[in-house]
Amino acid sequence: MKITHVECHVLLVPDYDTQACSSAQDDLVVEVHTDEGLIGIGETDTNPWVARECIRARGTHCMGLGLQEMLLGADPLQPEAVWNRLYSGSKMTGRRGAVICAMGAIDMALWDIRGQAAGKPVWRLLNEHRGRDGTDAGPRPVVPYASLLATGNTVDTQCASLIEKALTAQAMGFRAAKLEVCINGPYSHNGLQEDDESVVEMVAACREAVGPEFTLMVDVAYAWPDAERALSVLEQLAPHDLFFVETPIDIDDLDGYARLAERSPIRIAAGEWQNTHWEFEDLADRGKLAVLQPDVGRVGGFTEAVKVCRIAEQRDRLIVPHCWKSMIGIAASAHLAATTEACRFVEFLPAKLSESPLRRELVRQEFELVNGQILLGERPGLGIDLDRQALERFVDAAG
Repeated sequence: MKITHVECHVLLVPDYDTQACSSAQDDLVVEVHTDEGLIGIGETDTNPWVARECIRARGTHCMGLGLQEMLLGADPLQPEAVWNRLYSGSKMTGRRGAVICAMGAIDMALWDIRGQAAGKPVWRLLNEHRGRDGTDAGPRPVVPYASLLATGNTVDTQCASLIEKALTAQAMGFRAAKLEVCINGPYSHNGLQEDDESVVEMVAACREAVGPEFTLMVDVAYAWPDAERALSVLEQLAPHDLFFVETPIDIDDLDGYARLAERSPIRIAAGEWQNTHWEFEDLADRGKLAVLQPDVGRVGGFTEAVKVCRIAEQRDRLIVPHCWKSMIGIAASAHLAATTEACRFVEFLPAKLSESPLRRELVRQEFELVNGQILLGERPGLGIDLDRQALERFVDAAG
């Protein structure tokens, strides 16, 4: 089997808002075609126009080749070999950043093809890849948390929105939720710049609403300038029993993360922006993170994500995959989680609670929650199909 061509679809919701702290408003969907008629699907969470050009751009020397030109004629059933070829051949241009994100979408699509060709779901292939083969063995339990982004342009309306969404998620059968309390710092949602007291008050209100048995996490989107400021707020949040606080400080301040890991009363999580398992080694060893959050598309695909899971398992850390796109990425996260002992939760943006039509409409399938868990079946590959009419609408909106 050989790769014959690669389609890159830049998608955009028509009413996107540049003030929103949400990357679910755009997408790059990659379809890898083969000479035997199989088509693999992948996506990545980065600027889709940039990632598309990372794939389509030509190279002029062996240190900076184009991804697409290296893919043509390659064997899609050997995703690791393809990944190594793409990484080596684009190293002068890539190594990190948008090129790795583009490779992540491609790798996801290759594992989808490999599953279709074998008649197996990706989670079974990953088990085999990790030496855990067993025809009768099912997937590990996959427990999603509802990832909740507030609506509104004031702290009061955002707080009310989070409470309403958390209660709805609880009623839907979720056992856990993450509150996007992004009301200060460089990536505040809808332009708010509130004080730290408001962060604590919002979390306290949500905890009171859902009760003590429901698991809560909080994402503050790199809000605080240093570890000392972050620690002062984390200590105030501690009584509200949070599973973790995500990205409290700048992702490049690994020494600051190490200080938080030593002193914070709450687990610290990060990794949504990391590319390759090498960056996760830095997070784990220098940053001393308790919770690693690989995004399958951004980290470089399944080929790299399984290495991140090994890093966590070898160091007794937790894996909680990041995903803030469509059901493509959610499916990828679920397949990864189903093979990872260190994975406690996966991020899940519920269609019912998402403002993004991309999340609601792009993929025909939706996971069913049973006793708070995602049930992964035996459908080959990622087990998803694109809604072609929705795809074309979002392509048209991107222009």
